[in-house]
Amino acid sequence: MRTSAFVYPWDVVGDPAAADRIAALGVQQVTLAAAYHSTRALTPRHPKHRVVTAEYAAVLYPPDEQRWRGRELRPRPAGSWAADDAPDGRRDGYRDAYGAAARALAAAGLDVHTWVVLAHNSRLGAEHPATSVVNAFGDRYPWAPCIAQPAVRSYLVDLAAEAAVRPGAAGTELESLGWYGLAHLHAHDKIGGVPLGDAAQYLMSLCFCADCRAGYAELGADPAELAAAVRSALGPVFAGESAEAGTGAAAIEKLLGPDATALTLAWRTATAGSLQEEAVAAVRRAAAPGFQVLMHADPAPYRCGANAGVDAARILGRVDGFVLPCTGGPAVREAMLAPLAPHRREGTVLAANFTIVSGMGGSPGTLAADAAHAAELGATELRLYHAGLASDADLGAVRAALA
Repeated sequence: MRTSAFVYPWDVVGDPAAADRIAALGVQQVTLAAAYHSTRALTPRHPKHRVVTAEYAAVLYPPDEQRWRGRELRPRPAGSWAADDAPDGRRDGYRDAYGAAARALAAAGLDVHTWVVLAHNSRLGAEHPATSVVNAFGDRYPWAPCIAQPAVRSYLVDLAAEAAVRPGAAGTELESLGWYGLAHLHAHDKIGGVPLGDAAQYLMSLCFCADCRAGYAELGADPAELAAAVRSALGPVFAGESAEAGTGAAAIEKLLGPDATALTLAWRTATAGSLQEEAVAAVRRAAAPGFQVLMHADPAPYRCGANAGVDAARILGRVDGFVLPCTGGPAVREAMLAPLAPHRREGTVLAANFTIVSGMGGSPGTLAADAAHAAELGATELRLYHAGLASDADLGAVRAALA
């Protein structure tokens, strides 16, 4: 199976051995970050550092000033964390860390595709609070831009087109192209005190900004009454009096009721679907024929986050395929891959994404068996998260599995 490893530019820039080491894993492709959220990342083999702190969501290439001039919402170029071996010797931001890494990886014989994170941006929310998702209690999620807002949508569509189509890239993988919500994996997260299942996570991720309130009203709901219903449904959950059971729309209905559940799902699925179509169309216009467009996705439309929920029947007609989170047991892979069987077309890519970092819950030692099971369920390719973060022992297990 064709296999791609995820890589950050800072894994490669400043490390002359990195590109050949990644190629030696047996992968044919790398998915290289071109636009990424803030993070703190280990670099266990880099000759110059061990920890990289990306302080804010940034693009790892020089943004097009003509495209963004005069716009309030615009991408920020990366800072000093991407500055290894800057040609002028300064550490005020490597001007094109993505390009430098891409050239090194291509020279090692690897196909390079861009990795573009979209609706996940804490800096955007900090600088422009009104762009953020607002829950039913009035709390803002600064890491989660509301994709119903016209200005946010315009920003995301243009960012997708610019970040995806970098020089030399043969394709792209679009992450967080949909709703983001409560779950964030934020630094020092302290939100696990009350267990929240699928349905409670969904209710805590519903947005009640002005644009979403207008959207609910257009569908016939009173936004204030809907917000109150969400708060009421969550009351027993936070009090520990209600143990949520099941997943999917049925579990949401149990908390919120069937009518409100159907209405909120209709609004969110339509909003996400139209944004996904617009962003993919913008990438297609900017790219040469044959450019591959994949989307990190979850086949459950109500899901939020990096693997955005999708209406598969609608979106598989626009993208070349999905990258699906498959780390875990057989049930996880079945939940990701089985629902897509009726919607597959000839040539559709279904890439099973496996975490290969043992310390992050991955199982590189079972990669061969897990990949075989994914293939039985319809997976056509593999994605490995993450070649730069994994230990030498983890990478050795990957080499053995791919061999």
